[in-house]
Amino acid sequence: MSNRASVCSSSGIPLVETQSTSFPCPVCGNPIGRSQRCRVQAVSYICPTCRFEGP
Repeated sequence: MSNRASVCSSSGIPLVETQSTSFPCPVCGNPIGRSQRCRVQAVSYICPTCRFEGP
């Protein structure tokens, strides 16, 4: 994975926490960012490229 998201795809906050993560969209490969808070609370995210929605 060469690209890494710099903000959470759900909340828009910067991914600076150690528990935040970035991973490729399962459909198109676009980087998806998840903050620790959104991951723990299972907040939905939507890929900005293909509109895939995940937990």
